[in-house]
Amino acid sequence: MKVVVTSGKRKTAIARAVAREGVGRVRINKIPIEIFPMELPRRIMLEPLKIAGELVKKVDIDVKVSGGGVMGQAEAARTAIARALVEFFGDEELKKSFLEYDRTLLVNDVRRKLPKIQGGRGARKRRQTSYR
Repeated sequence: MKVVVTSGKRKTAIARAVAREGVGRVRINKIPIEIFPMELPRRIMLEPLKIAGELVKKVDIDVKVSGGGVMGQAEAARTAIARALVEFFGDEELKKSFLEYDRTLLVNDVRRKLPKIQGGRGARKRRQTSYR
């Protein structure tokens, strides 16, 4: 039995996907993706499955996501699912179609929050200075 383990990251969210031969089940933290509670994150996670088309029916994917917020977790899971599909099938056409649709399907988003700097309340905000 062929098993592929991949990961995806977005901000502080980390997703690990395990792909194995199956009938097309996709679970996010043991919840089937079809009944995932929130609409927008569900649509984001379904993007790589829609692009892959019929290939999805040959593989079961289990995703474990932790850290970050709801949207960060959804985008991390999406990257992990897309990488798992590409690695499981080894299909260059699939990889090309993912990259053509959106590069972040296969490449982690490396942007992070700026750290707070001394002299102000946040990363950019500063205390006003008086010149009199």
